[in-house]
Amino acid sequence: MAYVSMGEAHRRITEYLNRFCDAVSYQDSSMLCRLLSFSSSSPSLLSLADALNVFQDASSLINNTPKFSEYGEIIAHLFRSLQSYRIGNLVEAYLAFEKFANAFVQEFRNWESAWALEALYVVCYEVRILAEKADKVLTSNGKSPEKLKAAGSLLMKVFGVLAGKGPKRVGALYVTCQLFKTYFKLGTVNLCRSVIRSIETARIFDFEEFPRRDKVTYMYYTGRLEVFNENFPAADTKLSYALQHCNPKRERNIRMILKYLIPVKLSIGIIPKDELLQKYNLHEYMNVVQALRKGDLRLLRHALQEHEDRFLRSGVYLVLEKLELQVYQRLMKKIYIIQKLSDPARAHQLKLEVIAKALRWLEIDMDLDEVECIVTILIYKNLVKGYLAHKSKVVVLSKQDPFPKLNGKPVGS
Repeated sequence: MAYVSMGEAHRRITEYLNRFCDAVSYQDSSMLCRLLSFSSSSPSLLSLADALNVFQDASSLINNTPKFSEYGEIIAHLFRSLQSYRIGNLVEAYLAFEKFANAFVQEFRNWESAWALEALYVVCYEVRILAEKADKVLTSNGKSPEKLKAAGSLLMKVFGVLAGKGPKRVGALYVTCQLFKTYFKLGTVNLCRSVIRSIETARIFDFEEFPRRDKVTYMYYTGRLEVFNENFPAADTKLSYALQHCNPKRERNIRMILKYLIPVKLSIGIIPKDELLQKYNLHEYMNVVQALRKGDLRLLRHALQEHEDRFLRSGVYLVLEKLELQVYQRLMKKIYIIQKLSDPARAHQLKLEVIAKALRWLEIDMDLDEVECIVTILIYKNLVKGYLAHKSKVVVLSKQDPFPKLNGKPVGS
């Protein structure tokens, strides 16, 4: 930190206070956003923090100046947070910022128009980010990480302020998305349900009036929830919406959406092109897709094992594991096609022993009883049309469409 004289510190603090008060007086939301963006680490905020750590009597300056004292409570907490943030005391920075946020929300509630909505977004974002950083510090010190949970409660309070009639309600979806990020981070995704009900059932909200950015984020998170619930048609609808409306220049966001949309598409029988996987660096799905195309169970299991940690972290491992049934279906279809070329009259009769041999060639050892069990499941799930002749150990396939396509529907639907 460069040396700052007392006079220079006084000048910087006074300049900030003037800019803050002018931003509120002239309803300059963009200026207010810049003044509150801690995580941006802007030079002006860092220099203000250095000044505050030199000039220790900023509260007197605020309280003794009528122009500043009107927002004294808000600014005092903000200054304390900024001071702590600058010296790396992130827990104290969060605690002071939470007090600032509560005071700011109360002031925002009193303003009739929605001019400060973008500034409120900054406050909501910053309180979540600061809480995450504070919890990392607490965890590293062997203490209970509880600040993000507290931030969630504060965000819920903000949602309540916005969830009413009037122009401020368009901000409710942004705060909802911040809540989703908080709940997913905490592992309490069940708490998302009450917020979703408020957005999707309340008559005061028209989804199309929300900003596109917020609609895309909302659909991404609600789509992920549907993936966890294995409601693949709903997940497909929501994640496809997010993908179609995402800014095409935001490749990182597109990749995040595709990480969940691809397993969903595979689950309903839609296989993505290799070019898509390569473009968005989704190489972990390459062998999964190839396994489905070839009916190669060994390749699928190898792909799941190789990327197990990544798939588990994303929450899609079990979804991908259930693709085994589709791989079995494609393996049987390949056997059927080969038989049809060599012996068309008997192509619809597949011996279980032939299927077992194909699996052994893939280094998967199954006895006939296990193969029979798999085939029974395939027939039950409508992945194979036909019946099982138990005594002769033969699958008798339907002569019409023996291997039905999923056509965008989940297995067994």
